[in-house]
Amino acid sequence: MNILNLEHVSKKYVSKEILTDVTIGIEDTDRIGVVGINGTGKSTLLSVIAGREEPDEGKVVTRTGLRISSLLQEPSFDDEKTVLENIADAVRGRDAYWNTEGEVSLMLQRFGIEDTGVSPKVLSGGQKKRAALVAAVLTPCDLLVLDEPTNHLDLDMILWLQEYLRNFKGALVLVTHDRYFLDSVTTQTIELDRGRAYRYDGGYSEYLAMKQERLDYALAAERKMAALYRQDLEWMMRGARARSTKQKAHIQRFEALRDREKIIEERQVELSSLPSRLGNRVIELEHLGAGYGDTLLFHDFSYLFGKTDRIGIIGKNGCGKSTLLKCIAGMIPPSEGSVSIGQTVQIGFFRQENEIPDMSQRVIDYIRETAEYIRTSEGLVSAASMCERFLFSPEMQYAPVGKLSGGERRRLCLLKVLMENPNVLILDEPTNDLDIQTLQILEDYLDHFVGVVITVSHDRYFLDRVVTRIFYFEEGGSIGRSEGGYSDYAARSQNAPDAGRAVESARKVKESARGQEAPDAGTKGDSSKKDRGGSSARVKKRLSYKEQKEYDTIEGEIEKMEERIRAIDLEMAEVSSDYTKLQALSEERDLLVRTVDERTERFLELQDLLDSFSG
Repeated sequence: MNILNLEHVSKKYVSKEILTDVTIGIEDTDRIGVVGINGTGKSTLLSVIAGREEPDEGKVVTRTGLRISSLLQEPSFDDEKTVLENIADAVRGRDAYWNTEGEVSLMLQRFGIEDTGVSPKVLSGGQKKRAALVAAVLTPCDLLVLDEPTNHLDLDMILWLQEYLRNFKGALVLVTHDRYFLDSVTTQTIELDRGRAYRYDGGYSEYLAMKQERLDYALAAERKMAALYRQDLEWMMRGARARSTKQKAHIQRFEALRDREKIIEERQVELSSLPSRLGNRVIELEHLGAGYGDTLLFHDFSYLFGKTDRIGIIGKNGCGKSTLLKCIAGMIPPSEGSVSIGQTVQIGFFRQENEIPDMSQRVIDYIRETAEYIRTSEGLVSAASMCERFLFSPEMQYAPVGKLSGGERRRLCLLKVLMENPNVLILDEPTNDLDIQTLQILEDYLDHFVGVVITVSHDRYFLDRVVTRIFYFEEGGSIGRSEGGYSDYAARSQNAPDAGRAVESARKVKESARGQEAPDAGTKGDSSKKDRGGSSARVKKRLSYKEQKEYDTIEGEIEKMEERIRAIDLEMAEVSSDYTKLQALSEERDLLVRTVDERTERFLELQDLLDSFSG
């Protein structure tokens, strides 16, 4: 049953169009993951669906009595009430008679908020997000909308939420960078790309495969349109011999091809580095311990880092993971033991917080504070060029940092760290607020990084992809070690019940991420066949009667089919809530698009023949 429709929704911020003519229908059992690079409008889309923002154009139509619960990027609280009172009031909603405080209190403690009687203003940003998540999942609803729910959760919390959402009875729309989470929880994917929305059946791994098919088809179609445009351009340059109806139609098609919206291949975050020398002595930890007050977070931990170590650190929130990183980096002194750092070590530290003190500073100036140039395997590369490789266009580079989205600021901070050209890279929750595309490129970069990588992360896929050894915090402050990535640790540990699911999800995602390699086309048709008896082939000097007739009529056929496609697009917009009709129209449209593609290919073949005769 259809419960909510976005109809031709558009949304702008200042002069930038975030959403463009987006039409989406949500059924009562849909489980949708929304993906796209930072700044493409994922949070805006969720906010419009949740009713927190109004579209500039178009409308949102909801079923009468639809109950929506949401977790958005910036949760708000009444500081005059306690955390418990805030969440209980939010959960009760219309049902003010329902006593929820006991259930809310237990859930807040599950998510690491032990003292529920404090004011929200004393909570950290991560604690506020977790409290708002509790309110969202406990509020009775028909549609649950979650924006980055796994941020600031430890692995145990993520696994609990993953299982809760798998059993949730209702529609679900969420944004997350956690690829295992998406594969486990969602059955459909909406990708936002340059303001447009593309919908795919399946979770993240299925989306990867289907997206590659869409891109291949779109790029092939663009190549054909470009070839057709070149042919028409030559025809126009020769001059139309007559202004018949046919010739005028040809001119109109030329103008439409000239003014078409071009398909652009996706820009990738490109990273390369030329690491500085790393001596034999890197970092040595001897009987290390740290804590605050009378509380010792960890103790008696010793380790000698090797030149190529890839270390992932996991544990519950508050156990001391970030403290361990700061001790390793020499930022804070340990409570016990010692840290020895080699003379050639250059540490790059990517923190959880976006520490950009001056939000009015221009993007390019923020990067130039670190270096005007960076030496890479390609030679010297300027700060401006590195910004562009990191998806900051020239226009964005001269905009103030405050104009960037939260995820774009995280990407900027990551670039600043990499501009330092470190040989020891320390990453504290690097996956928070980074889009999946940036994570994929960061993972590829780390594959080729010559140096030590030490990362705290709750992202199971990232850990499996990047690290070869796990440090895990145990009860009582001990730190254990496990060889391999997260799935290897999970397979050995009773504390990680999702081991089987993680391994299977890893296999699916990695197979899809390899892309669809095009098979060797080899030779096609009869072009490679030799003439019988070895005789020389007769050279054609003109089109056959049948070919000429086909050439004379093919443009009209294509035009009629394109007119029908445009008519179908209008019909689909008018019947957006009628799933049966939409399905029939969609199938007809797909068939027409394929036929237009085939007939255009044939037209180009015939045109090439004609050109060869005149040449």
